[in-house]
Amino acid sequence: MSADFDAIVVGAGFGGLGAALHLAEEGARVMLVERLQYPGGCACTFEHEGDWFEGGATLFSGFEEGQLFRSWIERHSMDVEFEHLDPPLELRTPHMVLEARRDRQALRDQFEALPGAPVKNLRRFFALQERVAAALWPTLEDTTLLPPLTMRRALRHSLRLPRYWPLARWAGRPLWAILERYELTEFEPLVTWLDSQCQITVQCGAREAEAPIALAALDYHHRGAVHVKGGIGQLAWGMVRALEGLGGVVSFGAPVKRARREPGEGWVVKAGKEEHTSRHVIFNALPQDAARIAGLEDAASLRKMAARVEDGWSAAMLFRTVRPPAGAGASARHVELVRDTERPFLEGNHVFLSIGAEGEGVQDPKLRRMTVSTHISVPKLRTLDDAGQREYVETVQDQMRETIAQLAPEWTSIAREFTGSARTFRRWTGRSEGLVGGIPRRAGLSHYQEVLGRRWPAGFHLVGDSVFPGQSTLAVAAGGRRVAESVLAAR
Repeated sequence: MSADFDAIVVGAGFGGLGAALHLAEEGARVMLVERLQYPGGCACTFEHEGDWFEGGATLFSGFEEGQLFRSWIERHSMDVEFEHLDPPLELRTPHMVLEARRDRQALRDQFEALPGAPVKNLRRFFALQERVAAALWPTLEDTTLLPPLTMRRALRHSLRLPRYWPLARWAGRPLWAILERYELTEFEPLVTWLDSQCQITVQCGAREAEAPIALAALDYHHRGAVHVKGGIGQLAWGMVRALEGLGGVVSFGAPVKRARREPGEGWVVKAGKEEHTSRHVIFNALPQDAARIAGLEDAASLRKMAARVEDGWSAAMLFRTVRPPAGAGASARHVELVRDTERPFLEGNHVFLSIGAEGEGVQDPKLRRMTVSTHISVPKLRTLDDAGQREYVETVQDQMRETIAQLAPEWTSIAREFTGSARTFRRWTGRSEGLVGGIPRRAGLSHYQEVLGRRWPAGFHLVGDSVFPGQSTLAVAAGGRRVAESVLAAR
């Protein structure tokens, strides 16, 4: 078969964007197809009744000199502006307010200043955290370090073995084991901080989180966390235009319902009403969705991944335009709230607020846009009928409103509000059951099985938050670039 393209990328989330852009940079013939009319997937900026909202309440990283997004912006002269926030995040509970400042020492100083703080043990914990983060973060800046291992990559990693030593002892063990080692399990401010950050990065609390992955994720605020002016969708569009400038073909409003493998030849992908041929197909999708579209439901590797994803989360959302309080400042803000530190960090007890910059994305410059999210249990949703699911989600959203009213009352002057749920994400992104956030990175050695790669059907590839290196916009984009390199090696 004389293929139309070297690769067709299905889905314009940041995993798909990263894969498509790198392929085009290396001269491959690429087509990117997306079911929506705009890019970004779950990390998009969308319009509703004249105002623009972030699809998810989250921070974005990877914008320091030499980091992946910064490199793409500069290489392709993208019309993307961003602002470094300090602090990138503020955590509030009934008992404390903590600023996660860009300067890591400023964050540590806040813990050490708290009454009864075990200063010596805190310093030992954060020293380990910094060493682990220093060992793992370069893989998101230099994707040639990411698995699967080749002889060349194995050699490069062998030169880095002294940096990996702090990881070896804790691989497969929960973050909680480190707190026990340093006698910090009773220091509630640190435990609350770790639980809150793990829940939004590795999708589970400190008692379950895989220690090395969680320790690295704690560096997120110190590694180029920014606010993209106009919303993260501006970066997604910048990547689309760069792809088109390199000769890539982009098709929006083109849902892919079927892709079939022609033995020994390549793939035929039906996008919208048109069929296209390609040597490789890259799915920016959940493994179960990719398997269904590609007719690979019997593939053992995809079934195993799908089973892990199904134990994950969706989100309940509030999208608001609000009247800002006096003295709010002009910059965007991210605020994390925990109403009861003894209860699970989900279902409205723990919420994340992303508040837009002054005059950004709103028709009335006196208002500010706000995206609010909390985790909800997909396994719980499966036990309920439609009425029960609706009641559950509405109860969670009421809890979200109460948490904001208690811990961030200055942001409760609401001009307009609409809501979202797992059903919204399913309809919007096409993700089964509205699952978002990827696979929870619970303790266990299974997270390292991708070091040697996965066995996929010929020409089939997967990117996104369910695939190593995991959650966050930066991680899925880096993973997309890594998959692109595998495709290029097979050309």
